[in-house]
Amino acid sequence: MSGPVQQVDHLDLTALPRDCKLPLQVQIFRDGLGQPVYLPLLVARGKRPGPVFGITAAVHGNELNGIPVIHRLFDQLDTKVLRGTVVAVVAVNVPGVLLHQRQFSEGADLNHVFPGRQDGAVGEVFAFRLLDRVVRHFDAMLDLHTASFGRVNSLYIRADMTNQLTAAMAYLMRPQIVVHNPPSDRTLRGAAAELGIPAVTVEIGDPSRFQPNYVKTTLTGVRAVLGELHMLPKRVVSLGPEPVLCSHSYWLYADRGGLMEVLPRVTDHVAAGEVIASLRDVFGEVTREYRAPEDGVVVGRSVNPVGQTGARILHLGLLADRQRMSELHWRASSPSVDHHGEVSG
Repeated sequence: MSGPVQQVDHLDLTALPRDCKLPLQVQIFRDGLGQPVYLPLLVARGKRPGPVFGITAAVHGNELNGIPVIHRLFDQLDTKVLRGTVVAVVAVNVPGVLLHQRQFSEGADLNHVFPGRQDGAVGEVFAFRLLDRVVRHFDAMLDLHTASFGRVNSLYIRADMTNQLTAAMAYLMRPQIVVHNPPSDRTLRGAAAELGIPAVTVEIGDPSRFQPNYVKTTLTGVRAVLGELHMLPKRVVSLGPEPVLCSHSYWLYADRGGLMEVLPRVTDHVAAGEVIASLRDVFGEVTREYRAPEDGVVVGRSVNPVGQTGARILHLGLLADRQRMSELHWRASSPSVDHHGEVSG
């Protein structure tokens, strides 16, 4: 990394030299003592011009697997061969990371307040400034997440599979499961899409930990995406088994409380009517069995045995009709992004 950490009010790529990697701190807001809170960024400027590719991690403070993905990517990036710029927000939710909590200040879920407001509550102001000061510079973006407390995830992607570029990015990330999911207008991904920035959400396993296998796979996928965008030389990499493609997904919830045991594991396929969880009272009596309402694949599941009424059971993905959704598949002729952010190819 080149030089000391620079503290700035906003990301200005034109002010940064080419052929270098720089750590930046972007001031986003001030705390109750009037001290600035900075957003940590890593920026790699290639020797040649090209797209601006953005990566964000830890929008929720307990979603940490994306951080080592970013660190290892920047350890490996060679700016002499890099075309364009890679900008990584190492940890979006700085207060949440420091407090070991999912939420932002004042209990806000950052991924439900975008695009924010210039004059709103602290979470809304933060979301607005993140978009205005950093994200709007991106031509394409990956948003790295994990499961939340008490739950585990597969390595899966949420992406709009009707968009050629986001579909290509989804497959190149080498996930276990891809869920077709048009971006919500309250998420970071949805706010990026509203700005015309193709974006994909990557769910990298479990919360509050680093998982080397998932980190390694995700890093390989990120490099493959950069190769597809002609920002790095393409590597010949086996994509492995084709991911399970889901047309949509939803969570199943408990209608009463008790001690819950969820039976299938992530990536397991379940059949309609199959028992997927049992509930016991405090005395050990089975009070309820839950069955899969339809065929599907387990995208994520609860691992917290103590579940009150309304507790999550598992995240069920519904397999896509391959013939009906064949036009959504990524092909070798998938598009790329030029340095103006326009889709080509």
